[in-house]
Order: sequence, then C-alpha cells, then structure tokens
Amino acid sequence: MAKPRHAFARDLIWRLEAAGYDLFSFLIRRFPPNASSALGGWLGRRLGPLTGAHRTALQNLRLAFPDMAEDERRRIAADQWENFGRYIFEFPIADRLTPASGRVEVEGFERLTAIANSGRPAVLISGHFSNIEIMAAVILAAGIDCDITYRAANNPYVDRRIKEGRFRYGVKLLAPKGAEGARDLLESLRAGRSIAMLNDQRYDGGVAGVFFGRDVMTLPAGVRLALKFGCVLQPMAIQRTRGARFRVVIHEPIALDPNAERAEAIAEGVWAINAYIEARVRERPGEWWWMHRRWPAQSYARLGAYAALETKGSAA
Repeated sequence: MAKPRHAFARDLIWRLEAAGYDLFSFLIRRFPPNASSALGGWLGRRLGPLTGAHRTALQNLRLAFPDMAEDERRRIAADQWENFGRYIFEFPIADRLTPASGRVEVEGFERLTAIANSGRPAVLISGHFSNIEIMAAVILAAGIDCDITYRAANNPYVDRRIKEGRFRYGVKLLAPKGAEGARDLLESLRAGRSIAMLNDQRYDGGVAGVFFGRDVMTLPAGVRLALKFGCVLQPMAIQRTRGARFRVVIHEPIALDPNAERAEAIAEGVWAINAYIEARVRERPGEWWWMHRRWPAQSYARLGAYAALETKGSAA
C-alpha cells in the first residue's frame, strides 16, 4: 500500500504545481511584455543570489575567468540572474516575442531563408543565451520546417502546459533521450525537417573538447547528423537589446569536412561549436546561463581545493 500512497502524493504535488503554473501564466499575460519582463528581472536579481545555483554560477565564472576580479564576477552573476528572471516571466508570453511583433530583429536572416528555400534540412545550434525561446520564433519566421529539441519537465502536467505554450506559436518539439531520441532526430532529417538544439551543456558521454581553455565533454549529435546528411550546421545567437526586445544574429555556418576521417571531422566540429559558444559568451557574459555545471566534476573539485588553500593561506 505504501507505493500507491506515494504515487498519489506525488501526483497531487504535480497537480498543485501545474495549478500554480496556470495562475502565474494567467497573471503574466495580463501585463504588457516590458512590464512582465521588468518584474521578472527585478525578482531574479534579488532572489537568484539566495539560491544554491548562485554558488555554481560563481564557480563557473571563476573557471572561465580566473584572472577576473571577484567583484566583476559577482556583477556578471547578478546580471545573469536578472536576465534569467526576465526569461521566466517572458515565457508565458513567448508567442508575443516574435519577429512579427516587432520585438525581435534579425541580423543575417537571409541565411535562414536560404535554408528554407533550399528544400534541404539543416542542423541549427545555439546556447543558453538571453531568452532561448526566441531561437524557435526566428526559425519559424524564416519558414523553416523544424523540430526543436528540448528537455521535458519532470512534472508531466507542467510539461504539457509548456508544450502547449510553445505550440501556440507553431513550435514543434522533440524531447530526445537515449537511443529512441536519436532515432527521432534521424527521422526528422530523413523526412526533410531541420532540427534545432542548444549545444552548450555538459554531456558526459560526449566528445572531448575545450571551453574557456578547460577540458569539457560536448554533445556531438548535431555534428554527427550534419555530416551524415550533408546538412548545413548553422549557429545563431540571441541578444537582449532592451527590456523584452531582442536581436538574433545568424552567423556564418560552421564548416565541416566531409572528406576527413569521421572521428576527426566530428571532433573538429565539436571544437568549432565550443569556440563559437565561448565567443558569444565573452561578448555578453551577463546573458549566458552560468547556473549550469558546464565542466567535469574534477574541475569543480580542484577549484574547491584551491579555494580552501587560498583561505588557509589568508588566515595564516
């Protein structure tokens, strides 16, 4: 009997969380976009530093910028929390943050329209910049038939609402996980549909690369699929310009060598993606999501040991 009671309690919590999500979305959609965004930014800047993720953000900043003054790292972390708070409060109104709304300008839009007009699928990549929902809005505005990858929420009721919110402005979603997810991505490309993904998180089963001069493991799926299908590997970055307004920059495609040995071609593609993401982060560090653990566990362990030595030395 213990298991049914546990399942009932979990389901009840999930339903209460979904009700809270519904109330939050209802209220946010009553406000103009700039007001919702500003409120989220105000709360994010004040509440973010109180969370456990703030420590991770500061650790990441120390790994990325070891020579930076601590005050500057804290300023970037605070900017990140403001941006993330804005994103949370902009999510329920993502259908209002599209190129058609006048809130999103696009630089290099012709690269996307060329993909749409080519009749061939592409692999589009970006990172956790600014508001990640804007990536899908711009891809759709270009007329690209695209499946957007995402991580499903643990709460199935909230996950359904998240999908419905994205469906509202035409987004088609895939939640690739394991072998079945890989098959879904293959089927999308075989059917002539492009795929889009965020390629800046740790992936322990991935390909070794470098990020901010440190070893990382990176998801190679985008590179592998682009090589397999002869697709364009198209990077794009989202920038916040003012309030709930954005600029999306469609950069030059990442060149892959189809004639190179496969493992070498994949590794070079992964290194190129990491270099691209790093360059964008350096340009606007306060808009990248620093709360995710990007580097291997050993990097954080060494950082902790070094900090302990510094503290001991200061005390002496």
